[in-house]
Amino acid sequence: MSAAITFSEYGAPDVLTLSDVPLPQPGPGQVRVRVRATAVNPVDLKLRSGELAGIMPLEFPFTPGNDVAGVVDEAGEGARFSPGDEVFGVGHGGAYSEYVLLDQPFAKPAELSFETAAAMITVGETAYRALEHLHVSPGQTLLVHGAGGAVGAIAVQLAVARGLTVIGTAGEHDFDRVGKLGATPVRYGEGWAQRVRDAAPGTVDRVLDTAGAGVLPDSIALTGDAQRVITIADLTFADHGVRFTGLDPADRFPQALPLLADLVARGDLDVPVWRTFALVQAAQAHAEIEAHHNKGKVVLLP
Repeated sequence: MSAAITFSEYGAPDVLTLSDVPLPQPGPGQVRVRVRATAVNPVDLKLRSGELAGIMPLEFPFTPGNDVAGVVDEAGEGARFSPGDEVFGVGHGGAYSEYVLLDQPFAKPAELSFETAAAMITVGETAYRALEHLHVSPGQTLLVHGAGGAVGAIAVQLAVARGLTVIGTAGEHDFDRVGKLGATPVRYGEGWAQRVRDAAPGTVDRVLDTAGAGVLPDSIALTGDAQRVITIADLTFADHGVRFTGLDPADRFPQALPLLADLVARGDLDVPVWRTFALVQAAQAHAEIEAHHNKGKVVLLP
């Protein structure tokens, strides 16, 4: 048996409980990993609360979590890694666990801590994927809504490195950080579209919405084309003809993870870890995020 965080009903953070679950057995090509760190992502909170029950119904009991960094404990037939190897990747079957299976593990750079390796997986891949779907090019102007958040901050850094001019909507408390990442910060809230027009050197070519705060209509007006706008957070996307990315696993770019890990290891990409919690403190970790206390990624340490 192994310890894992599970919940058997939708609800507040206190539905999360520490449970005994069967020890997973790796199949062909899989590895079983002794988890050293797993990240908490906003989707975990939405799944737990039932916010996504209409589009992503769960079978209970359910173990949340996707992002894993740890040490290979057992390798299935044909696996590319061996016991003792340090790896990271997307967990198969819930990552808030002591042990989890990885279908597609990647070698963790030695310079990268387990905490940071886990923290960058979902947010890094999401930011990379969104820029790929937007077909951004050097010289374009990109608007990132929620530039102070985990995905937004990575998108800013990746876009700046690709030669784009970046404008980021954020709260004033995040202006300094957003500016240091290379974007021009603009205050979100009423009147944001005009403030973006005033800050842009010309037209706004592409928009990435990571906030889901009802910004799609004005974002389309800024670019002149709904196809130049993408969201990872606004479930009204279809009403506006905007692409939503994140619901379809086939839509993702797992091949970007080694590249992102190397960027973080070299110091060319910043993924701050705000705080770590023991696995048994998962409910507290969720509560801290829901209260917007965190200024960076939250990571569980099984």
